[in-house]
Amino acid sequence: MIVKTLLDTDLYKFTTSYAYIKLFPSAMGTFSFNDRNRTPYTEEFLQQLKAEIENLSLIRLTKEELEYMTRNCRFLPGVYWEWLSSFRFDADKIDVHLDENRHLHIEVSDFLYKATLYEVPLLALVSEIKNRLHGYVADMDGILRKLADKAELSNRHGIRFSEFGTRRRFSADVQEAVIRYLKEEARYCTGTSNCHFAMKYDMKMMGTHPHEWFMFHGAQFGYKHANYMALENWVNVYDGDLGIALSDTYTTDIFLSNLSRKQAKLFDGVRCDSGNEFEFIDKLVARYRGFGIDATTKTIVFSNALDFNKALEIQEYCRDKIRCSFGIGTNLTNDTGFKPSNIVMKLTQCKMNPNQEWRECIKLSDDEGKHTGSLEEVQTFLHEFSRI
Repeated sequence: MIVKTLLDTDLYKFTTSYAYIKLFPSAMGTFSFNDRNRTPYTEEFLQQLKAEIENLSLIRLTKEELEYMTRNCRFLPGVYWEWLSSFRFDADKIDVHLDENRHLHIEVSDFLYKATLYEVPLLALVSEIKNRLHGYVADMDGILRKLADKAELSNRHGIRFSEFGTRRRFSADVQEAVIRYLKEEARYCTGTSNCHFAMKYDMKMMGTHPHEWFMFHGAQFGYKHANYMALENWVNVYDGDLGIALSDTYTTDIFLSNLSRKQAKLFDGVRCDSGNEFEFIDKLVARYRGFGIDATTKTIVFSNALDFNKALEIQEYCRDKIRCSFGIGTNLTNDTGFKPSNIVMKLTQCKMNPNQEWRECIKLSDDEGKHTGSLEEVQTFLHEFSRI
């Protein structure tokens, strides 16, 4: 059994789940798997994945976990954790199969407050089972030697970072070894996005909201209003907590043009998850300056496939301009010498209630090749914004 606890996931899955419950309890959605490398999978892989999916349905939130999350997540009410203690992953909600080219297809459809919880565990399962069947064996001594160099670089230069590597980890064992080392040796490691390991190693849980929150708003309320409404609704739920805003769901330029002065002042900062980080810094600092806000009181969290050398470059560029920290994932939990999986699950359709027609969800990244959605819907989006 690979995933053994409901807490073996990212914090922002729970925060987003609760936001759906509070504001959109009848909303439904479909999450779809995408392997950007177009990997061919085997029938043996498929059978092992299906077996692990069945295992997910056996997981229950324990009394100790409920007490821990209630005590350490003041921004989520106890009633949410009480509900989660009754939640069960349902294999019948998951459509998983190989097509004629042996490409993997996974779809999960349910009420959004439940469907969002499937994403991270399913991606972690795909990554670990694939590595296992390829015969990849993690050289733990080698991994820890490289990790020591990364921690030393962070310690020497004061690079503040958190571990974000659950969904594309080499394995649960590798992730745990990495987190255990960081807890002991990395002075500027601020925490982990993984709730289970945060509990086990007494670390801070990190995370705010994902792209899906903005994608849902775009599909339901229109792309011109999506960024603004998504941030307003986040504030309506969390009242200023969890204040790092994700910027690139519909490109950073559009996000910055939609950003209001109230939101710029209220949110602690912005997460940069794609595009050129140095251009992003200049654009965001200029936007804050235009609002009359001192950018050195704000923070950018960088999370776009980073390593520690790149993080150091970015930190130097931010100096005296704006605060910065880093969410580092694959470079920590899958730096094994084997090529990591380039896999995602994204919200592909949604509806406000079971009676509404499905509406397509799209994402336009600042990186080439990371757009999500049909060509027709992306063109509709671009046409809508070409008239601004």
